[in-house]
Amino acid sequence: MELWDVYDINKRFTGKVIDRHSDERLKEGEYHLVVEAIIINSKGEILLNKRSKFKNKYPNMWESTAGSCIKGENSLQSMLREIREELGVIFNESDAVFYKTLRDDNAKDFKDIWLFRKEKIIEEYELVLDDLMVLSSGKSVPTDAIIVSGECDVNEAILT
Repeated sequence: MELWDVYDINKRFTGKVIDRHSDERLKEGEYHLVVEAIIINSKGEILLNKRSKFKNKYPNMWESTAGSCIKGENSLQSMLREIREELGVIFNESDAVFYKTLRDDNAKDFKDIWLFRKEKIIEEYELVLDDLMVLSSGKSVPTDAIIVSGECDVNEAILT
């Protein structure tokens, strides 16, 4: 069971909680909170991870680390948990810089976007699978994580 806090259109907690997997759906003007991390190093490289092939939405697609806040969590607590669960990397609250909130009326969510600076991203990545891919540099990296580099505007990078 995954419980979500419900927010109003102004991102204020309503006191209501729903089960993500129940038949109960968010009503008009109700939203839940999701988070997304942009993890970037000083070279402007951004860490992306690959969605599971078993996901209903966008299987095998590349994305930045993201997820839903669960009951009682604030945005930052949720973001740190998602990074730890998905990447095995531990950040502290002081590592996070809040970027912005986006409201999606179709998805009925608020997305809080957080920025993290990390120099040795792949070296600290904990891999559950043993699959590796070798980059042109000769470095082996997990096939479910990739670093995107080059000229990249943060606004473009967050559109996942």
